[in-house]
Amino acid sequence: MKTRILFLLLAVTTLISCSEKKESPKKPNVLFILVDDLGLHDLGVTGSTYYETPNVDQLAKEGTVFTQGYAASRVCSPSRASIFTGKFTARHKITDWIGAASGEQWRKTNRHDKLLPAEYIHNLPKEDITMAEAMKSAGYTTFFAGKWHLGGEDSSPEHHGFDYNIAGWHAGSPAGGYFSPWKNPKIENKKDGENLSMRLANETASFIEQHKDSTFFAFLSFYAVHGPIQTTQEKWEKYRNKAEQQGIPENGFEMERVLPIRTVQDNPIYGGLVESMDDAVGVVLAKLKELGLDDNTIVVFTSDNGGVASGDAYATSNLPLRGGKGYQWEGGIREPYFIKVPGNTTKTIEYPAIGTDFYPTILDLAGIPLLPNNHKDGISLKPLLDGKTIANRPLFWHYPHYGNQGGEPSSMILKDNFKLIHYYEDDRNELYNLKEDPSEQTNIAAANEEKTKALATELQEWLTSVNANMAMHDTEYDAEKDSLRDINIRTKQLPYREAERKKVLDKDFTPNKDWWKSKVTVD
Repeated sequence: MKTRILFLLLAVTTLISCSEKKESPKKPNVLFILVDDLGLHDLGVTGSTYYETPNVDQLAKEGTVFTQGYAASRVCSPSRASIFTGKFTARHKITDWIGAASGEQWRKTNRHDKLLPAEYIHNLPKEDITMAEAMKSAGYTTFFAGKWHLGGEDSSPEHHGFDYNIAGWHAGSPAGGYFSPWKNPKIENKKDGENLSMRLANETASFIEQHKDSTFFAFLSFYAVHGPIQTTQEKWEKYRNKAEQQGIPENGFEMERVLPIRTVQDNPIYGGLVESMDDAVGVVLAKLKELGLDDNTIVVFTSDNGGVASGDAYATSNLPLRGGKGYQWEGGIREPYFIKVPGNTTKTIEYPAIGTDFYPTILDLAGIPLLPNNHKDGISLKPLLDGKTIANRPLFWHYPHYGNQGGEPSSMILKDNFKLIHYYEDDRNELYNLKEDPSEQTNIAAANEEKTKALATELQEWLTSVNANMAMHDTEYDAEKDSLRDINIRTKQLPYREAERKKVLDKDFTPNKDWWKSKVTVD
């Protein structure tokens, strides 16, 4: 009799336990989508009338748009390191894209600049607990697909918290291009002509399906829309015709301070590349809906720096923002910054958010204790998503390097709509009131000496507190050679860029016989 009663009690207890377990809420999954070199205005939802991005646009409409979203750096590796560590670049010491020349090696680049760029760390520090490691410790299965560019074989995604890694290695651009066969040892070539962005999306979708019954943290890091910019003949033709319909202006470039800069969005190759990225995003989002996971998955979408308007492929325009990738102005650091939290109804937030905030925000949204000793320069944005307020705080950027795109060695502080840029070549300051002058056309430093001095002091004190690496004046600087290089850029580069722009808009344009191998397919 006692045995029977004990059995019944055990059965009832088991049923209650199972019922409680079933009713306890499952932690949300997380899908983080990072696009490379995507400018703030490279999406339909953020104002482009040329590029077509229906899938990302829909994601933004379903989620929350941070209208003042920033990258932590104007170039990729530092920005990515800040996303994973929650630290500003001056603190984690990856201040330039990994592989860029620094110190005396800079002289070999034939640039003839006044400064020798600062030395920097070439691997994501092992001592840092990354966002992926924090998620893994909390029971998440972690997955990475795409661009890494945060170190070599001993500093790959697998070494920093990811259970799975597809295509993540030391290279910062798509080796071999966007169509298979590519030259990436971390992703197998399966079918000639396969699109890289779509392959990364399919790999991510496959991971999600295989782990639909667990809790996952998936990080989809596109190589797109980084150069070399490539697309199919069909997409090129679509955007060439669209540019013609909208009216092709005679001039599409002007001189910025150092290099020519694109002033119009009418590059049909880049247009096709952006649309392919959007197509790929659509595949992953559709998989979430198909599996019924979209109502328990946090989706983040952002970019690592501004669109490439100068240097590299001269691909897009960030107007009305000044500059682009590599530049110290808003075009270099303002980003699409979307967070979709199931059930949240907050549509827009104007608070200045930055890449370092993703780490604590995701932990907070997932109910995981924050790690303030790790993500020291990030804050959780969850209170804002919940309709509350957060005190203003200063944001800092540090780039003691010369950018391939025309950027100058400088550091910045943004506080209460005032942005101060300190330049290291001559220790001058620029001050902009972003609320009144978001395009940074009027330097108000001279008219606001007290504000300029206060911000410059705060910036310098912060840099000192984190022991920031600094550029050094080059004792072998040759002013005459520097001047000749500048003259050459102004007299030859500007007309060359205009000619290239007209070339890709010509009806008879073709990059090669098989359109970057996109026509070479094997069943």
